[in-house]
Amino acid sequence: MAQHRDILIIGGGIAGLSAAAELAQHANVTVLEAEGTVGYHSSGRSATMLHYALGDPQVRALTFASRGFFEDPPDDFSEVPLGARASVLVHAREDELGGLEALDAAIAPFATLERVGEEGLAELCPILRTGEGGAVAAIHDPNAIRLDSDALLQGHVRALRRRGGTLVTDARVSAIARAGAQWQVETERGDTFCAPVIVNAAGSWADAVAVMAGLGPVALTPLKRTIITFDAPAGMDSSGWPFTKTVADELYFAPESGRLFASPMDEVATDPCDAQADEFEVALAAWRMEERTSLKVERIHSRWAGIRTFAPDRHLVAGFDPRADGFFWLAGQGGFGLQTSPVMGRIVEAIVAGTRWPTDAVRPDELSPARFLG
Repeated sequence: MAQHRDILIIGGGIAGLSAAAELAQHANVTVLEAEGTVGYHSSGRSATMLHYALGDPQVRALTFASRGFFEDPPDDFSEVPLGARASVLVHAREDELGGLEALDAAIAPFATLERVGEEGLAELCPILRTGEGGAVAAIHDPNAIRLDSDALLQGHVRALRRRGGTLVTDARVSAIARAGAQWQVETERGDTFCAPVIVNAAGSWADAVAVMAGLGPVALTPLKRTIITFDAPAGMDSSGWPFTKTVADELYFAPESGRLFASPMDEVATDPCDAQADEFEVALAAWRMEERTSLKVERIHSRWAGIRTFAPDRHLVAGFDPRADGFFWLAGQGGFGLQTSPVMGRIVEAIVAGTRWPTDAVRPDELSPARFLG
């Protein structure tokens, strides 16, 4: 027998859960997550920094609109802080100074930045190569936030349940069909759910979910990113070092539980999958660390990969599909999903439940899937 809901959300990552928590204030909501735990493929494998050195003006504005939630969440949202104050250092070689100037101007509307020369670079991150062939200047944001992805995910789960919604894990969708005014969704273990509204928050699988529902894709691109961890230099306290990034998307690294983590910021096209780190990208991360710093990566302690899924214009997708009543896209979070999730949850609430639009940073048509379906 089918279980009837007002809204079904397919996908229990940060996008689906933040939307579910907001929508549960207005409707009977159930989240169907394919894996045994929430945030398994992308949200739980992110470096989880709130900063403005990635994306474009729209992404930065959505991040800025979300910041207040992380700094002052509702009293009953989480028993632990959602993040801790951290700093971000974006450095440039002599031939990269034009890019640094452009990035400084792009971030300036959203954060107060400090300009740093070689002496400041050595103080903030002693292993960074400076001078000839190395970094000569940087911009420093001392007010970034290192987010706790698990606290954020679990906070939304608690909010969803407190508002009468449900989360069903190990509920991989196997079939979707339109039956009158309802969408009927079946899972691989034989459960059937019906609702007039489906929110497609399936991450890298969002196009496949749309095809399953009889609709065409919006041409999402899943891209794999690799992270490694390794020992910090012996005898040096790295705990206060900033999240350090090249001005171009080549490398970032930061302290992590007594060690360092690093990513070559790879974007390797992949099918939706349980991503695994490949040896080439692992080696590339180590090589770029040794090229940009004085550190020798002697032994890699751990490695992993996650998938970041982008729409063709690299902007987020949120809105009803004009081809079918009640089919809502919430996809294309790319590497921005965690830091934009508070305002994106309220945007979904505004579109679906008719509440007040929460930000002047973006218009509904700028997020609508209709921009790809003309």
